[in-house]
Amino acid sequence: MKKGDKLIDWAMELQAIGQTGEAYSKDVFDTERYQRIREIAAEMLAAKSGLDYEQVKGLFCNEIGYQTPKIATRAAIFKDDKILMVQEKEGHWSLPGGWCDVDQSPADNAVKEAKEESGLDIKVTGVIAIQDHFKHHGSIHPYGIADIYYMCQPLGGEFKANIETTQAGWFGEDELPNVAENKNSTDQIKMCFAARRDPNWKTLFD
Repeated sequence: MKKGDKLIDWAMELQAIGQTGEAYSKDVFDTERYQRIREIAAEMLAAKSGLDYEQVKGLFCNEIGYQTPKIATRAAIFKDDKILMVQEKEGHWSLPGGWCDVDQSPADNAVKEAKEESGLDIKVTGVIAIQDHFKHHGSIHPYGIADIYYMCQPLGGEFKANIETTQAGWFGEDELPNVAENKNSTDQIKMCFAARRDPNWKTLFD
């Protein structure tokens, strides 16, 4: 499923309307109607994806309050002309990163994720890009995602076994491994190399 499919777009919009209405409605009957709108949106996604309705509902209708995009961070850590990537459990490689925790600023989250996934201590030195995930990947996520790519400098440390990644390595632009395209595309990694080469790089944004 990808954003741009009308049924998916409608389901996402209905779910956001239902979630917001449920949060702010003061009328019990309206609240029930908004809850039903959310259920219909989940039913639409379940029918489209072939997934179990309860599974979709649990993922799709599990929040309260105003619907907003989620934030994810990626750390572009360079040493000489090579970028650090980590291998995930399923075998693909990505820049260290992930969802932004509620108690972390985006930059602090990039530092935390880099430490957890690669073992390195890093310093964030700039913002490469702030991008709409759907515009660069498409996705089955039922909510918007803002991906923030940070330029980072390694300070020390070494890879340690952890529950998310199996190894870390340094790669040149022309020797990238099997990239986890759903998390950070090859084009986005090349964007990081371009930012590294350009002393006057200006943050890209969608």
